[in-house]
Amino acid sequence: MNKPRAVCAVIQDSPQRRRLLPMRFAATALAAAVRAACASMTPALPVPDPGVADRYPASQPDIEPGASAAGLDWQSAFGDPRLRALIDLALANNRDLRTAILRVEEARAIHGIQRAEGLPTIGVSAEGGRSRGSGDSGPTGEPVTGSQYQVGLGLAAWELDLWGRVRSLEQAALQQYLATEEARRAVAQAVVTQVAQGYLALRELDERLVLAQSALDSRNESLRIFTRRHEVGAASKFELAQVRTLSSQARSLVAQLQQQRAAQANALVQLVGTPVDLAPSQGALEDAAVVVPLSAGLPSALLLQRPDILAAEHRLRAANANIGAARAAFFPRITLTGSAGWASRELDGLFESRTRTWSFLPSLSLPLFDGGGRRASLDLAEVRRDLAVADYERVVQAAFREVADALGAQQWLDEQVQAQAEALEAQAERARLARLRYDAGAAAFLEVLDAQRDLLTAQQQLVQARRATLASRTALYAALGGGAGALPGGLPSPSDR
Repeated sequence: MNKPRAVCAVIQDSPQRRRLLPMRFAATALAAAVRAACASMTPALPVPDPGVADRYPASQPDIEPGASAAGLDWQSAFGDPRLRALIDLALANNRDLRTAILRVEEARAIHGIQRAEGLPTIGVSAEGGRSRGSGDSGPTGEPVTGSQYQVGLGLAAWELDLWGRVRSLEQAALQQYLATEEARRAVAQAVVTQVAQGYLALRELDERLVLAQSALDSRNESLRIFTRRHEVGAASKFELAQVRTLSSQARSLVAQLQQQRAAQANALVQLVGTPVDLAPSQGALEDAAVVVPLSAGLPSALLLQRPDILAAEHRLRAANANIGAARAAFFPRITLTGSAGWASRELDGLFESRTRTWSFLPSLSLPLFDGGGRRASLDLAEVRRDLAVADYERVVQAAFREVADALGAQQWLDEQVQAQAEALEAQAERARLARLRYDAGAAAFLEVLDAQRDLLTAQQQLVQARRATLASRTALYAALGGGAGALPGGLPSPSDR
């Protein structure tokens, strides 16, 4: 029983112990770090209840099923080559998207800073100098000149994360980074949608301008004929005034559409972010060639597809992690500071064994009274978590409504297009018959004017209804989160996502 004590006594006083001490301290720190990895004050993540139905209202049995928006990138969703070129330019030059990308870089840097807080900071230092002391301060009364050199590794104040405070802050920063990345995807998706909607509006105005210009040309020709007929006494002044009024209305409509087209073109150029040729298009909009039909799927799929919902989820996780950090502040904080190296008065003998030095300075701190600051910080973290829950539920409900609105618009706009097409056919026949009745002397020219005015209105309304149908498909594609995963311009997620 006495032999082990003797051995221990020998080791305590031997140089071997001095060499083993730093290793023992390192082992102690490692064991503490392992224990810290098992501790966490973060509460369980609450399960939000967005309060939405399992199915969309009126699952539109009359609409044929189309492609799934989840795996459909925007290049496949939009078939118009000119539109695809505009979207490409917008994704490369749009300033809102560029700002969103920089926000992601900012959030990733913040996460990197916070992650570094959980790792020890080790640095190397080297110092050397000479000094001369006053003779009055020395024991011999003579000035003393000396040197001091030292080299070593130092461990800065490293917190042992026994309660998970640092790790909770790092997790919150990570979730904020991921939320920012999802927000970037949401901005990119919004840019795609806005460019598509702007392009459709521009195409609508081009088509309406063609119809209005054709009507203006026809009415100018009628004005020329009636002016000549009035000159020879074959038409009354009242009829000439009616034809002139119809021509003026057509010219006014052309001017209004030109002004609207110029404003729409300027808005589209701003979205694209660079000058682009937006020459008028002559052809009519083709539904399938611009936006493909889509299948709505189930509401639960939105939780995995829409970037704004995923961003809200990450913000909720970040707020929940901050509660863990606030809770850990109630427990003692232990930090380690240490160094090891060599120190000597002579530079030649700096690295000899007798000049080795080391120090180890653990510290423990726990505020006994802070005026309720830690309690208030915990209350604040919990309130922000509850706000994040409410925000998540709000985003889910808004997404559900957007899909439902787009589905309803698609269903009823298709019927409006059919009704407007039938109305246009009827108005065209009415205008033809009114002209025949006038030529035969069976009707006044006012009947012809009314029929032509209504025909132009029906043509304009049909174009507007067809564009609204395509816009509803575009809105549905965006509401379902289509193509968000394939949008360029983002940064890679961290490996521990």
